[in-house]
Amino acid sequence: MVSAALLSIVAVCCLVAMEALHRAKWPSRGPYTAVIAWQALGLAWGVSTIGALLAFGLSSYELGAAGGVMAMASDLVTGEFLLAEFSQGLVGISHLVAIVVAVTLTLVLFAGLVASFVQVVRVRRRHHDLLELVASDHPDVPGARVVDHPAAAAYCLPGVLRSQVVISAGALAVLDNRELAAVLAHEHAHLRQRHDLVLLPFSSLKRAFPKVRLVRTYYETVALLIEMCADDQARRKSSSRELAMALLRFGAAGPAPVPAGAMAAVQHAEPDVMRRVNRLLRPDDELPYHAGAIIMGSSAFLLASVTCLWHIPV
Repeated sequence: MVSAALLSIVAVCCLVAMEALHRAKWPSRGPYTAVIAWQALGLAWGVSTIGALLAFGLSSYELGAAGGVMAMASDLVTGEFLLAEFSQGLVGISHLVAIVVAVTLTLVLFAGLVASFVQVVRVRRRHHDLLELVASDHPDVPGARVVDHPAAAAYCLPGVLRSQVVISAGALAVLDNRELAAVLAHEHAHLRQRHDLVLLPFSSLKRAFPKVRLVRTYYETVALLIEMCADDQARRKSSSRELAMALLRFGAAGPAPVPAGAMAAVQHAEPDVMRRVNRLLRPDDELPYHAGAIIMGSSAFLLASVTCLWHIPV
């Protein structure tokens, strides 16, 4: 029961920390560090929540969550586990309910991750095939495919074997050469650092809990941080002002549909485009190295602690 209590405390603390991180000002100064912190908190919450339920449900073994799962697997074969739990009355039934909830939550999270990955791969494959028919190379846009569409749009389609940056004719009409180079650098940063895989766990969580507003809010927060990461990479090759002007020109040109599975320079449903523009034009000081090291170390310590708590035999 001690491990169940400790894991429950960790799960609650993770939720409190996520809300604090969502409201904090420093993530825009260190988006890479903030994304890692979000990943650590999300993973720790899931593992600690499932672990707390299992540790409580398997408390009769006095082996903790990990040891209890192994012991239960052995006893389920003989049927001794269910007989022992039902013999305890309401206490045993509460243990079984906790185990069922833990297994259900695990399956929901895992199924959401797999379903999101399969859907994205399928949609991207179809879009890649479509681009072979409607897109063309352009001498002024090396490393990208051009689609003859009047709306201003630029996005990338990540992939294992083939990745593409796509830009519309409408975007070429509103961007000058330097702004275009900044947008292309932004999209190539997404592809090079596989930001789609970074965002996948959060999109799968949103898929698993589509009606939970808090999950959607946190997803949008992480998505914004990932865009800031790509902005930082782009301004190493182009000036911040050129990228900011490109974002503003996209906004002024009006909304453009972005295909599912793609990562766009500007998501017009995104309410924080001006925040990115202001960050590029009036950048704050970068997050100090020692602060980033403390946050990274704390993230690693959190994950290690949750793993250890799974193995506390009480």
